[in-house]
Amino acid sequence: MEEKQKIFGYARTSTREQNEDRQIIALKEMGVPEKNIFLDKLSGKNFERPQYKKMIRKLDNNSVLYIKSIDRLGRSYRDLSDQWRVITKEKGADVVVIDMPILDTRREKNLLGTFISDLILALLSYVAESEYRTIHQRQAEGIAAAKARGYKFGRPPKQLPENFHDVYQKWKSGKISVAEAARECNMPRSTFYYKAKVYKNSTYLDN
Repeated sequence: MEEKQKIFGYARTSTREQNEDRQIIALKEMGVPEKNIFLDKLSGKNFERPQYKKMIRKLDNNSVLYIKSIDRLGRSYRDLSDQWRVITKEKGADVVVIDMPILDTRREKNLLGTFISDLILALLSYVAESEYRTIHQRQAEGIAAAKARGYKFGRPPKQLPENFHDVYQKWKSGKISVAEAARECNMPRSTFYYKAKVYKNSTYLDN
């Protein structure tokens, strides 16, 4: 009796904030069981991803792997080509790229079909890596330009409590300890001490 073909799906988002729903829905629509969907919330710059590694171990020559788009698998041209070879040649599994039907290794199981798939993969993975580099270059240029204009990145500093000046003056004159000052300002001792040093050099002080 012929063994039933095993169907797997792989999804990836670059950050934990990104939503993977579109990928998961697309995989389920292709008939991938939820238990066989592997999701990583990591960058696609390499393949050091726990769920990807777990999925690879399960693939064999009776498996089909579905992915929504080629960049969900990875973005590095060289690494992507290497992993495609591992999946299709070493593991003997088929790969189906949902958004690019021509990248379906189940079709044309001959030399020409393999050549076309490999050629298209090379082109798409090169484009994916080029886009990735372009995006990061633009981000770096944008950050550099913003810094040149005097824009400061990071969280804005929290406002000092209303009683900070009075508490600071009492602490500075030795009337209260740093622990007492921190307690009155409702902040840790280290925070009060840091704020006091900044406050001393700020324009808030008249003396």
